[in-house]
Amino acid sequence: MAIKINYLAHYSPALQNQIFLLQSQQKLGDYITQRYPQKHLIQTDKALFQYCTDIKQTFLRNAPMLDKAQYDNRLSIEHHALGLNTAISRVQGSNLKAKKEVRISSFFKAAPVEFLRMIVVHELVHLKEKNHDKAFYQLCQHIEPKYHQLEFDCRVYLLWKNS
Repeated sequence: MAIKINYLAHYSPALQNQIFLLQSQQKLGDYITQRYPQKHLIQTDKALFQYCTDIKQTFLRNAPMLDKAQYDNRLSIEHHALGLNTAISRVQGSNLKAKKEVRISSFFKAAPVEFLRMIVVHELVHLKEKNHDKAFYQLCQHIEPKYHQLEFDCRVYLLWKNS
């Protein structure tokens, strides 16, 4: 019986097998809820914007200002779109203004706060680093020291919720 573990494709086969075993025993939920028992209270776009702004001001003061942060129902977990960072160009009078926006999949309204933070950090780092390169991940880890573990656990969470 082959079960797709596409969320974990770039991890070692041994690690994938451990997760597959938990999945086959229907224990992925136990693994996640033991590690991350609390869901967050950041349910509105206004609260999300404040949350993003606080992190940005603490760690990325020299990055461009964030104009908007919101949950987005159109971002699809199945297509690996957990969050999105955009620069929307708008004409204001005779000037062209670039508005920086962060959109987070609405799926994360019911997720543990650690996963929301990991996604927000990822999208905010794009304000400074456009590519997913070494500098990008170093900055992610500077802001959230457990970034790589949270990314892995978030992938396990996605596997659990979508299986």
